[in-house]
Amino acid sequence: MYFLSISDPQIWLLAGISVLVVFSILLILVLILGIFTAIAKKTTAKVKTVKSSIETSLEAKSFEKASEEDKAAVATALYLYFEEMDNRESRVLTIVPYPSAWGAQLNPRL
Repeated sequence: MYFLSISDPQIWLLAGISVLVVFSILLILVLILGIFTAIAKKTTAKVKTVKSSIETSLEAKSFEKASEEDKAAVATALYLYFEEMDNRESRVLTIVPYPSAWGAQLNPRL
C-alpha cells in the first residue's frame, strides 16, 4: 500500500500547496502591518502638529498677561479641587455584626 509515500505525486502537490498557503498568509500579514504602520505615522504626524500649535499658543499666553477674571477662575478651580480631595472617604468598609436568628444559623459565635 502506497499511503503517503515519496513517489506519490499527490504528496508533492499537497506539500507545495501547504507551503504556498503559509507564505501567502505571511505576505498578507506583512501588508496589513505595513498599512497599520503608515496609518500610525500619519496620526503621529498630526499629533505632533497639534502639540506644536498648542505649545505655541501656550507660550503666547502667560500669567502676567492673564486678566483678573482668568486668575480668579483658576484660583477657584484649584480651591474646589483641593477641598474635594479632603472630603473623600477612606473607602474602608466596617461590618458590625447584628445578632439575628438568620445570622445565628450561619455564624454560631454570635
